[in-house]
Amino acid sequence: MKQEIDATTLGGLATEALNPASEALDQLSTIEMLSVIHAADREVADAVGAEIPHIAAAVDAIADRVSSGGRLFYLGAGTSGRLGVLDASECPPTFGVSADVIQGIIAGGDTALRTSIEGAEDDPSLGAKDLQSAGFSAKDTLVGIAASGRTPYVLGAIDYARDLGALTVGLSCAPGSALAAAAEIAINPVTGAEVLTGSTRMKAGTATKLVLNMLSTGVMARTGYVYGNLMVNVQTTNAKLVDRASRIVSAITGLGREAAGRLLDEAGSVKTAVVMFKLGVGRADAEKQLRAAGGNLRQVLEK
Repeated sequence: MKQEIDATTLGGLATEALNPASEALDQLSTIEMLSVIHAADREVADAVGAEIPHIAAAVDAIADRVSSGGRLFYLGAGTSGRLGVLDASECPPTFGVSADVIQGIIAGGDTALRTSIEGAEDDPSLGAKDLQSAGFSAKDTLVGIAASGRTPYVLGAIDYARDLGALTVGLSCAPGSALAAAAEIAINPVTGAEVLTGSTRMKAGTATKLVLNMLSTGVMARTGYVYGNLMVNVQTTNAKLVDRASRIVSAITGLGREAAGRLLDEAGSVKTAVVMFKLGVGRADAEKQLRAAGGNLRQVLEK
């Protein structure tokens, strides 16, 4: 059932406040206007930085679950949902992880990625139903995303996930939010008033993207999908990624680019190529050792 919006409560949110720095926005010169936006954006990194202890707690807890076969779900409405889907969709090509391991769910379904379906966010039961349809289970993690921290769709999903015994993380940009109170781990970068009043696609959206970058990259690093700062699980699905994979093999082995490319062709993947070179073994043996280590390259090389 849709929830009625309390205009009084909504108006009191930090994300809905008036920003005195931009009160004459339409009267400023273009350079002045953009400078105001830029100055506001510079505040976002510090707001996210203040939340690093909470983000770290989330990364470690999610990594533990992913290592045991759990999955990570992002869920939100509007901009929040789109950012979650964006981050999830980038993980397979970046980390070579299966598309079902990190998933994004947006209120209103995939149509809402391009077309605004704002009413979908007001029904808490839809959040639970969407998780249910995705096969969400107790071993999984839900990151509920809502700039205001009060979106019924997200709160309904958090309640459902907690009842299952799943890990819940609430990502919002409003202090003392209902989402922060409902989730097991709260990440709450307080970005304050937007340059364009209430337009949380701006500072709050930027903060959300920064946090999601940290969560997915941190989890993948903790679970062996990263070696140093290299994407060793990158999938060679286009010319750009083949070139990147060759450069990664070259960086780790010290081989020249042509030799690294030939080794990559022979091995079929970056990690297999590195193991073959470093341990002096054939492809089959390298692949066997990687399977035994759960794909963790460092574990194979340093055992």
